[in-house]
Amino acid sequence: MKISYNWLKTYINCDLPHQEVAEALTSTGLEVEDSTHFESVKGGLKGIVTGKVVSCEQHPNADRLSLTKVDVGSGELLSIVCGAPNVAKDQKVLVATIGTTLYSGEDAFQIKKSKIRGELSEGMICAEDELGLGQSHEGIMVLPGETEIGKPATDYFPVEEDIIFEIGLTPNRSDATSHIGVARDLMAVLNHRAGEKKYTLTLPELDDFKVDNTSRDIEVLVENPEACPRYSGLTISGFKVADSPAWLTDKLKSIGVRPINNIVDITNYVLFETGQPLHAFDADKVTGKKVVVKTLAENTPFVSLDGVERKLSSEDLMICNAEKPMCMA
Repeated sequence: MKISYNWLKTYINCDLPHQEVAEALTSTGLEVEDSTHFESVKGGLKGIVTGKVVSCEQHPNADRLSLTKVDVGSGELLSIVCGAPNVAKDQKVLVATIGTTLYSGEDAFQIKKSKIRGELSEGMICAEDELGLGQSHEGIMVLPGETEIGKPATDYFPVEEDIIFEIGLTPNRSDATSHIGVARDLMAVLNHRAGEKKYTLTLPELDDFKVDNTSRDIEVLVENPEACPRYSGLTISGFKVADSPAWLTDKLKSIGVRPINNIVDITNYVLFETGQPLHAFDADKVTGKKVVVKTLAENTPFVSLDGVERKLSSEDLMICNAEKPMCMA
């Protein structure tokens, strides 16, 4: 299981070197098998600076390339060949300077001084996907006009750094399948070693939570209480499905979880925060306004999230609406 040290520190007032934390966790039975360095943007935007396109002309030997002169605050203009269709004079841009390492997935490549179709190129004007700042490759990133030139990209696009602990959990430690659970153990062992309550646990407050909308009343029924003693739910309205904020996506990416959207990401965040699994359903697709926890007949067909039709066992516990299964419990 992956545990983020930064995430842990939101619950416990601990700022010890990560090596000491790893040793302390291992002593509690939560064996730290590995510790790795994480950057919210791969490569940390090292070598990326802000610049201004001073001139932009057609490449004499290629219709789809431009010759640019770029000021990155070094005192000399850089000659950069650019293939982006939107590059233009006076733009503020992000420039990968000579020696910078960029990433394409797991593959790394270094920016070198080179000749492209016979013309010198001393860097690279970057698109957001080339830097790990987004998915778009429609053109280079164009920064606001007031952006200062010659500044590290991290001045405008902060990169979070973290240490990720890989913990080998044993089956009897379900209490430690979350960041809060691990923080609780860490607090206990550190206080024991200190001989005083030096470390405290701070948990999220839920005092403001209230139910103020009953128009989406959906009944929850458990038909097999032996297999599922408790299943609860609530309906939420008045929001828009969209991308999650950076703080949330960074936390999920740090432990190897791919962000999807704000709703899915929140359910995953709560899972890794508290250890409580959640699933979000579209209320409009909950036929009959019922969520029913039950088993179905042997060989009942069910299409899983990967699009494959599977045959259910009569022992498979399912979450259903009034007519059909929606997901496996």
